[in-house]
Amino acid sequence: MDDTLDFRLLNEFQRDFPLCPAPFAELAARLGVGEKVVLGRLEALRRAGKISRVGAVFAPKRIGASTLAAMAVPPRRLAAVAETVNRFPEVNHNYEREHRYNLWFVVTAASEGRLQATLGAIEKAAGVPLLALPLLEEFHIDLGFPLDGKGKVAPATAKVVQPAAPIDEAERRLVGVLQEGLPLFIRPFAMIAERIGAAESDVLGRIRSWLEEGAIKRFGVVVRHHELGYTANAMLVQDIPDELVGTVGRALAEEGAVTLCYRRPRILPDWPYNLFCMIHGRERSEVEATIAALRQRHGLQNHAHDVLFSLTRFKQNGARYA
Repeated sequence: MDDTLDFRLLNEFQRDFPLCPAPFAELAARLGVGEKVVLGRLEALRRAGKISRVGAVFAPKRIGASTLAAMAVPPRRLAAVAETVNRFPEVNHNYEREHRYNLWFVVTAASEGRLQATLGAIEKAAGVPLLALPLLEEFHIDLGFPLDGKGKVAPATAKVVQPAAPIDEAERRLVGVLQEGLPLFIRPFAMIAERIGAAESDVLGRIRSWLEEGAIKRFGVVVRHHELGYTANAMLVQDIPDELVGTVGRALAEEGAVTLCYRRPRILPDWPYNLFCMIHGRERSEVEATIAALRQRHGLQNHAHDVLFSLTRFKQNGARYA
């Protein structure tokens, strides 16, 4: 039973998690098991590293500020520089990838000013120039990772990214707690409310509002691809003419194999690419074949591209905005 139950927890509840006072009891009712069984399986999945947390995935730049960053690190210094970058709590993902720009990481902060200060501090501490590639337009970003081969769990949408709206101190406290994930207890939202000095109904109401506004992209189980067997992780980057990038991005975002798709700035002459796609698979050859088919199907053979497979995962945490 555990394998079937685990699969359903991992696959069905990455989105549309019940936002009610006793969400795990609601999950249990839907699954036909006891509440303690659900809590026990989620805790076991967390300990096994198959999920990072249950909770909110905040949309990039809707609360606080964030950017993807890259460094071209001499191979002999890579491990040491990666360790230096990891020391910054604002860094949540940090990967080695196959490219001259071989270290890629995501930085988040409470404000644009704090983000820029952190980038400067990282660059100084690492002793390596940093390439900042902020999100400009999202086509498909973290709406879940289907494990059943049936494609996306939600339709792809395109949106030009606007600056984040300010949030008040009470909301900032809530973000600070939510970024850690839900406590795996019977009344998790009541526990969160007690921690920040708010009412449980206000906490649930604020989360629902953020979901409706798009500040929270999804709320539910956050899986870790590598531990679930998807060890071939490739970033496809392409140089698409500015007048076509929206059309191409929306088309690629509809492909079931594309887990993330977004536009970022070119930084010439060092970085000529403006369209980024993430493709995950169980085998490298599978991902390479998928990328070749995507480019053929969408008539992209004459557009410059590169494929950056991940080699080493130095850090993978949830984003921290507060």
